[in-house]
Amino acid sequence: MLAARYKKHTLYFLKPAGTSRGILLSKNSYFILISDTDQPGITGVGECSIIPGLSPDDRPGLEAKLSEACRDINLSWQNRSDSLAAWPGISAGIEMALRDLDKGGNRILFCSPFTGGERTIPIHGLIWMGKPETLLQQIDEKLNNGFRVIKMKIGALPFNEEIMIIRHIRRHFNETEVELRLDANGAFLPDEAAGKLEQLAEFHIHSVEQPILPGQAEALAELCMSSPVPLALDEELTGICGIENINRLLDLIRPQYLVIKPSLLGGFESAESWIQAASKRGIGWWANSALESNIGLNALAQWVAISDNLIVQGLGTGSLFTNNIPSPLTVLDGELRYNPLFPWDFSAIL
Repeated sequence: MLAARYKKHTLYFLKPAGTSRGILLSKNSYFILISDTDQPGITGVGECSIIPGLSPDDRPGLEAKLSEACRDINLSWQNRSDSLAAWPGISAGIEMALRDLDKGGNRILFCSPFTGGERTIPIHGLIWMGKPETLLQQIDEKLNNGFRVIKMKIGALPFNEEIMIIRHIRRHFNETEVELRLDANGAFLPDEAAGKLEQLAEFHIHSVEQPILPGQAEALAELCMSSPVPLALDEELTGICGIENINRLLDLIRPQYLVIKPSLLGGFESAESWIQAASKRGIGWWANSALESNIGLNALAQWVAISDNLIVQGLGTGSLFTNNIPSPLTVLDGELRYNPLFPWDFSAIL
């Protein structure tokens, strides 16, 4: 017999996290803890990560739904999946906790050379929006710390200032030395997006995530067909359920890449549906953190590590918070590493 409970944990950003939607100083996560009366002393831990203004779960009734999901933890997989279809963050957290419990409650959800400390995962360095001088300082720090793929949030500053910053980067590092990924978070208007993408093409950009707001599939399809810069879908994937709807969206838009965030898609099983559909169409993908604590980031990294995807991943968010959960995860020379000798510290939640 399973028993479940949850605990709210507010994570505080080390530095203000600026996006086109505003500045984040903190965010909430809900840790889901599941135990089994047949396995006393073992607890599976998962995370429901909430991004304000972005996560579908970020709405009234979240904690009531969490309580209900914990009460109904012994439902069949299908019944639980149906109940949480509109709550992907909760669904992802429960899947994570159940898998951890099933594997012994040691936070080794997907065993691989990564969890043995024998393999690393290359990750990009994330640059938050801010004043131009602050952005340049962040970029210098990332490059000095060994990152050679930089992801930069755009859309909050005047576009000419962002172009100036990108030009500065390219004066010092060409595309073979530093790969640039841009994330617009839907900041471009549909009628101006094509022109901005044309300007960005000068700087040999790897990709631009979600140039326009989601829900404008036909406009996004036109951009993907004509853009001189490869485009990646991010927020566009949120709320799309079922393989038929996934296929329909990908056939219409035909992006070059998908940004896979299991916490926003309902968990790893749902994420696999997107990856399989993308693979059939020659669409690339990488995984990205949804600002999880180290609990969710650990599970995400282990899941990525068992895939055959060699592209640089978006898993460098563990150092963003002042009060993250101490874990075996570390970042060194632009790579995420797992040190099996370093213990977890769950004193904040257990």
